[in-house]
Amino acid sequence: MEIFNIFKILHIAAGFLALIVFWIPIVTKKGGKVHNLVGWIYVYAMGIVAVSSFYMGAFRIFFDEQADLERVSFSWFLIFISILSGASAWYGIRVLRFKKRKEPHRQVLDLFVSLLLLCSGIGIGIYGVSIDSPLITYFPLLGLFLGGTQLNYWLRKPNRKMHWYFEHFGGMIACCISTVTAFTVFGAPRLLNISSSNLLLWLLPTFVLVPVIIGFSVYYQRKFNGKKGSSIQA
Repeated sequence: MEIFNIFKILHIAAGFLALIVFWIPIVTKKGGKVHNLVGWIYVYAMGIVAVSSFYMGAFRIFFDEQADLERVSFSWFLIFISILSGASAWYGIRVLRFKKRKEPHRQVLDLFVSLLLLCSGIGIGIYGVSIDSPLITYFPLLGLFLGGTQLNYWLRKPNRKMHWYFEHFGGMIACCISTVTAFTVFGAPRLLNISSSNLLLWLLPTFVLVPVIIGFSVYYQRKFNGKKGSSIQA
């Protein structure tokens, strides 16, 4: 349990750091020093969150003999959240690495990460149905949607200007959804005296942040399309 407690402390500390800094890259100049520096701090913090979540979830499922059904089901969900946050952050960084590509992307690791997110969404959702849990049934649909969207982007030739710009923002906001969701679920029940398994509580950050992604995409799509002869091409 000592190792488990270490991972728990790392998880809480990194999650709190990510929650503090995640908004800074959103409001600062894109590509600027502050944006890049704080962005990497956020990515590393979320990496720690993802790894620690996966470890704690796996430990509860396979090594904790006292874990009951509620703990086991939450642990599977914790593993899904770790995959969601890790895959989204990975995608947000990797699209920048290959922003100049003009053909479909065939890097095995990138395709695997996106496929893992998609499959985990399906698998955890089916598990949610089997234990009659609305939360674990419907929330993983987000992984199904994001994983499918990522694979669609990787496997197709880019067809719009600044494609990597939109995908980077979408990936990092998806990662932010994990950050805010975790805070909402663990903080709101204490403040509002409601159940942490309340489906609406888990979906609230998604309902708030997904329109931000859509609004961002629409705004910058119009902005970039309005600039003829842009020096950055797809």
